[in-house]
Amino acid sequence: MKKNNETIVEIFADGACSGNPGPGGYGAILKSGARTKEISGCEADTTNNRMELMSVIEAFKQLKKPCVIKVISDSSYVIKGMKEWLPGWIKKNWMNSRKQPVMNRDLWEALLEVSSPHKVEWIWIKGHNGHQENERCDELARKAIKKCD
Repeated sequence: MKKNNETIVEIFADGACSGNPGPGGYGAILKSGARTKEISGCEADTTNNRMELMSVIEAFKQLKKPCVIKVISDSSYVIKGMKEWLPGWIKKNWMNSRKQPVMNRDLWEALLEVSSPHKVEWIWIKGHNGHQENERCDELARKAIKKCD
């Protein structure tokens, strides 16, 4: 889909973990006009939050040029992180409000890098609420876990 000659992409993303930590998986769907692409992956020893971040990072890596992006996720960790927490973390040299190092800094920095060329809107939706793409991403993530078990 295009708007003002810019490609518009919707990214639906979800992560899951069997145990926390434990084997984890992520799933994402990229939609642009009539085109849809599904991706998934897993890690043998990880956390749910890391998989939530990986789902979005790996989706951004699929993009070949700057786009207008809508990231739609049920992860308040990812959405609040990008919309609210990141500026403070960076200003405080990656320390959180408890003056502790920000967890998953490596992935937050990776997400900043892959998202920076794009115009991004971060949208939170309620999980496990019948949203077709969100349910599919959850299914992709859970199937991916089985590949790493």
